[in-house]
Amino acid sequence: MAKQIKIAIVGVGNCSSSLIQGLFYYRNTGQQGAPGLMHKDIKGYKIPDIKPVAVFDIDKRKVGKDLSLAIFEKPNCTKVFYSKIPNLGVKVKMGPVLDGIASHLKEYSEKERLILSKEKPVDVVRELKKSGTEILINYLPVGSQKATEFYAKAALKTGCAFINCVPVFLASDKGWAEKFEKKGLPIVGDDIKSQVGATIIHRILSRLFSERGVKIDRSYQLNFGGNTDFLNMLERARLKSKKISKTESVESQLPKRLSYDDLHIGPSDYIPWLNDNKICFIRIEGRKFGDVPVELELKLSVEDSPNSAGCLIDAIRLAKLALDRKIGGPLISASAYLMKCPPQQFVDEKAREMVEEFIEGKRER
Repeated sequence: MAKQIKIAIVGVGNCSSSLIQGLFYYRNTGQQGAPGLMHKDIKGYKIPDIKPVAVFDIDKRKVGKDLSLAIFEKPNCTKVFYSKIPNLGVKVKMGPVLDGIASHLKEYSEKERLILSKEKPVDVVRELKKSGTEILINYLPVGSQKATEFYAKAALKTGCAFINCVPVFLASDKGWAEKFEKKGLPIVGDDIKSQVGATIIHRILSRLFSERGVKIDRSYQLNFGGNTDFLNMLERARLKSKKISKTESVESQLPKRLSYDDLHIGPSDYIPWLNDNKICFIRIEGRKFGDVPVELELKLSVEDSPNSAGCLIDAIRLAKLALDRKIGGPLISASAYLMKCPPQQFVDEKAREMVEEFIEGKRER
């Protein structure tokens, strides 16, 4: 009998939709030869072994519905690459709101924004225990500091591993890291990378310039899209941690940090008709041999949420390995490879090597 990995998800948005679609896409099309996977098998754990057992959201179009239906409700707008999701027997439960919804969203149409459910929030710890959740995945909107901390505490109380896909600093915060280590529970975070996205490309190009002797003088990364994530980030106050996370991820690859004026990284705007398509523009200005200028401009167009799911599918199985091995605290290798703001930054080639060592048991974390 196949080993199961029981997961709970906070936030039934586009990223969760891509994840659930992916579970059945790879189960029914077969993993052999199918594109999009970094690891088809992680020490016996395959994608069909992942089983959602609990889900939390606050949107009235999703709360109370089976997860198989909720992932296709508005305002979700990601590409549907696998629609034949069977009834999962997992109803979306109402979670606490806290700071999980931005005040400016009420200015937009219902098809674009969240619509708050009138249901009473459930006892999250009780639901996690009842479902047998092993790993709790946080996919709350950017800027949800209090709500993210609430669910992290729920994981600690329940005895779940925690995967923090958003830019709230937990795995990279000493205090929170110690709490998970003390409980013997793994945490992977913070702020999930895309499989091939703006940050990973900006990191690699910046390192390439530096390793080839080019002095980088200025650089920017501008992103815009039409999903709820970009709509949420129009409230600039919610962007502080996101900007720190993305900037730190790129700057960690440079021999010398650039000044605030010379490096700009962050979301730019919300364009509704783009839906889940994310457009990124990267520019790097530098000086090469003989102090001669060199400039690079790049445009990237990606479906945003499958990009995230491509990394989460590995994070889940790596967290399960840590549970099996009774490892608590931040998973250094998984976080460095799959997250923008991990406890320790490494170059991506080294981080991948560390993940392979962790899988084979040659590295504790």
